[in-house]
Amino acid sequence: MGRFGEKITSFFNNRWLVFVAAMWVQSCGGIGYVFGSISPVIKSSLSYNQRQVASLGVAKDLGDSVGFLPGILSDFLPLWGVLLIGAIQNLIGYGWVWLVVTGRTPVLPLWAMCILIFVGTNGETYFNTAALVSCVQNFPKNRGPVVGILKGFAGLSGAILTQIYALLHSPDQASLIFMVSVGPGIVAISLMFIIRPVGGHRQVRSSDGFSFSIIYGVCLILAAYLMGVMLVQDLVYVSETVITIFTLILFALLLFPIVIPIFLNFFRDPKSPAEEALLSPDKQESSKSQDSSQDILFSESELEDEKPKEADLLPASERRKRMARLQSRIAQAAAEGAVRIKKRRPHRGEDFTMMEALIKADLWLIFFSLMLGSGSGLTVIDNLGQMSESLGYDNTHVFVSMISIFNFLGRIGGGYFSERVVSEYAYPRPVAMAVAQVFLAIGHFLFAMGWPGSMYVGTLLVGLGYGAHWAIVPAAASELFGLKKFAALYNFLTMANPAGSLIMSGVLASSIYDREAEKQAHGQNYIHRGLSFSFPNFLRAEESLKCKGTICFFVTSLTLSGLCVVAVILSLILVHRTKPVYRNLYGSSRR
Repeated sequence: MGRFGEKITSFFNNRWLVFVAAMWVQSCGGIGYVFGSISPVIKSSLSYNQRQVASLGVAKDLGDSVGFLPGILSDFLPLWGVLLIGAIQNLIGYGWVWLVVTGRTPVLPLWAMCILIFVGTNGETYFNTAALVSCVQNFPKNRGPVVGILKGFAGLSGAILTQIYALLHSPDQASLIFMVSVGPGIVAISLMFIIRPVGGHRQVRSSDGFSFSIIYGVCLILAAYLMGVMLVQDLVYVSETVITIFTLILFALLLFPIVIPIFLNFFRDPKSPAEEALLSPDKQESSKSQDSSQDILFSESELEDEKPKEADLLPASERRKRMARLQSRIAQAAAEGAVRIKKRRPHRGEDFTMMEALIKADLWLIFFSLMLGSGSGLTVIDNLGQMSESLGYDNTHVFVSMISIFNFLGRIGGGYFSERVVSEYAYPRPVAMAVAQVFLAIGHFLFAMGWPGSMYVGTLLVGLGYGAHWAIVPAAASELFGLKKFAALYNFLTMANPAGSLIMSGVLASSIYDREAEKQAHGQNYIHRGLSFSFPNFLRAEESLKCKGTICFFVTSLTLSGLCVVAVILSLILVHRTKPVYRNLYGSSRR
């Protein structure tokens, strides 16, 4: 009985169990990705025009990206507290929106609806922070795959929630908003005591590569399955029984990864030296000593004055040991006030504070490249319903599910291929971001042309390119600026998303759409008003109009394509600047 109890305790402290639980939270935590499905419901129920829907989209993007608070709270609260706060925000925000849309509470002004959307979607940042912080710490040597898989499941959540909504078979489309308000919170609260750091560096196994291969296989099967189910449900009539079967198979695929921690914990010998490579306490202490000592700088005279004369005659290994002990004694003397030491700024690849990172050009190159690249992709995600309607497609859910699936594949593929780039070639990870931005540029160009089938190909390319950003950027940031303040750095970079969306969707896309819709509504009597923009006009109620044809998003899509080309240039500049860093980080592992 005692042995079984140890197994159970070991199981709940297994880093693969934490990873799988984080995957489940992320699979329903990508709340923002269903906005394309719920925005038409809000628009019709509250008689909004496209500019007002765009303002809700910007509020959603801000909520999805402003993660300073969870980043700060993760330093003070246990991660289960972070998850709990996220679940409460999600319920309050989208629960109130559901009450307004269904007429159970009085209609609120647009600014109040924006606040509710912001609060509800902001719960996602708490889920993201808890999942990424715990798993990056548990898998410090596999940052690319871990971030890619977790962010991939967040991107796939739109398709998953849409399929669950199809199972409910509710004629009331507002019930999707209700599901979004309660579903993610239930899952997060159920798993909140599992998702935490568990000393992952002490659980490194030679079988990790095989376990990641299983996860990748499940991800690919899941994406292919959801794509097939989506096409079947769109092209032919499917009975409620068949939809139920489809959804049960989906749940089985989502639950399958739990076999990895079960097998590793209950059916493998954890003490086998071939399967487990624990870090020794000496190595850990040495690592901690290095981490703490890199913050201070001793003058050469201080070392030379104290260094024994015979130290230069010793072998190199022994000389390094002597110098390490000497630095330790000087540090102790400094603590007692006998020696003056000064703090030095960290170099790229070491641990930065937030203020130290903010003065580095590399951080701002990442930020602006991300703003142009992911901001353009997010503009498509927010306007996908209207884009498909303008081209004559009736079922907008198909494209919402499609971009969710390829967003998922982009994140999985971005994490995998960027990891291969750095581990096999010691080449900067941001080169993968430049490739993703090329995909985005081509996708936006196809949207602008409006050729037959271009809506499908453009959705595929934009989904892949947008998703890849969110596997590549967090891993690159952790490599360049360290893991010490990873939560704060990650949540700062996510601010690039709403910044790009505010300009590209809130101003550019919505203004052009409404202008073309008014042209079509008034015909030759339309008086050109131009693209003037002010915040009061942005929130002002106007008559709801619809635009038809490629002209609705032609200028917007061409502009977004050009901005993605600029993002490629910024990413390549970052690649050039960081080549020495990646050679130092990964070059030694290739020799």
